Amino acid sequence: MIGQSRMRKPEMTRALLSAALMVMALPGAATAQPTAQTTHDSNKATVRRAFDAWAAGGTDFFDILADDVVWTIQGSGPNAKTYRSKAELVEKALAPFGARVSVPLKPTVRSMYADGDEVITVFDGVAQTNDGKPYRNTYAWFFTMRDGKVVTARAFLDLPAYDAVLRNVRPAARR
Repeated sequence: MIGQSRMRKPEMTRALLSAALMVMALPGAATAQPTAQTTHDSNKATVRRAFDAWAAGGTDFFDILADDVVWTIQGSGPNAKTYRSKAELVEKALAPFGARVSVPLKPTVRSMYADGDEVITVFDGVAQTNDGKPYRNTYAWFFTMRDGKVVTARAFLDLPAYDAVLRNVRPAARR
């Protein structure tokens, strides 16, 4: 028959084994690079662990940021801006908000998606302000990861609610 091999089973098995051994001998075959799937799984797991620890009361969520992270709060208004380092983000965004809440923000993840170096998390955040009022917001954070750290972030949230806390709630005295 045309197109069919005339090899018998033992010969075909030896041929397939030889082909597999030749492929394994190719340069780089034994040291395959991580696939997009493993990168995506690893990045998602890193972000998931950080959110889980934060939700459990941990205070080190932002340790997953690279020191030179570029964090942008999207939108318009006085607090929509880009921070060019973790230190700047902490000093000019996180600390001022943190000084205005008596119960720290607690996240509840709604969904998390990953594709290669990108991880998107949608979550609800709840806190209590120093004047006893509840703060509720929904966030979508888009992270670009490199070597297990967030190197760029775009944060989407209800900016008027966030701005109102910064504008209307007195910060607690520094401890």
